[in-house]
Amino acid sequence: MSIDSSIACASCHIQQFAFSDTAIASRGVASGLTGRHSMRLVNSRFAVETKFFWDERAATLEAQTTKPIQDHAEMGFSGQSGRPGLNDLLTRLSSLGYYNELFQFVYGDKAVTEARLQECLAQFIRSIQSFDSKYDAGRAQVANDNVNFPNFTAQENQGKNLFLSPPVFDATSTRTSGGAGCNGCHGAPEFDIAPNSGNNGIIGSLAGGQDQANTRAPSLRDLANISGTPNGPMMHTGVITTLQAAIGHYGNINANPNNARLDPKLKPNGIGQKLNFNAQEVNALIAFLRTLTGKNIYTDPKWSNPFK
Repeated sequence: MSIDSSIACASCHIQQFAFSDTAIASRGVASGLTGRHSMRLVNSRFAVETKFFWDERAATLEAQTTKPIQDHAEMGFSGQSGRPGLNDLLTRLSSLGYYNELFQFVYGDKAVTEARLQECLAQFIRSIQSFDSKYDAGRAQVANDNVNFPNFTAQENQGKNLFLSPPVFDATSTRTSGGAGCNGCHGAPEFDIAPNSGNNGIIGSLAGGQDQANTRAPSLRDLANISGTPNGPMMHTGVITTLQAAIGHYGNINANPNNARLDPKLKPNGIGQKLNFNAQEVNALIAFLRTLTGKNIYTDPKWSNPFK
């Protein structure tokens, strides 16, 4: 799927890391690098926000799938600087006997088109689902998210309640009671980003300078692996590497006056929120986030390399 056959979608979206990457920027063709960190692909089928990429430039998952293929640094079929374009890839795929057979089986003829390529890739991505977490087991036993889950520890239930409950602020945007308000942007049970969200105050760029356009995020499901370690760095710049640091970021938001797209929920009264977490609350939130991790997503062969 790349100009030199060295890079696949799975090169940057790796199953053992919940279809993300541990590198801040993923390696592309000819030593090229991705412009942003590779986003996890878990549960895209159930995404609340239906636009894709960190900056939401793809209106649908189908539209998203062929853009990395046509990116000059990523997979290289850009049609720029003497490189082949997407039609060259379609011709390549049409010459492979097993794709002839598969397209004939699915579509009734052997034609390989961009629309069909997009449809097939999007359907595969939608199949990548994670619903066997501790959270799912607990949610199945209760009437709603707001009651204690019987399979959770006291710490995990505290973290869940903090995650779900909105904070109460004073005039200086300092939390005086309530929870962390995470659910306002990452709603249970999918924990995807809410549509029409602004950015989260991280406005740096891997290329240097500012980038305020990043208003999407992946689902928080499988943010960490089964050992509790994050599945790679977080945010579009990979600037955050631990769950504690992620919580700390939201605990004290800098409402940069030059950031015109900061989500309003993060600046009550027009001032960056100060959640004043204590150590017990931070540890409880981390414990809850770890309950969102499944098991099958990391090992099921239906999502692994079919050519091995």
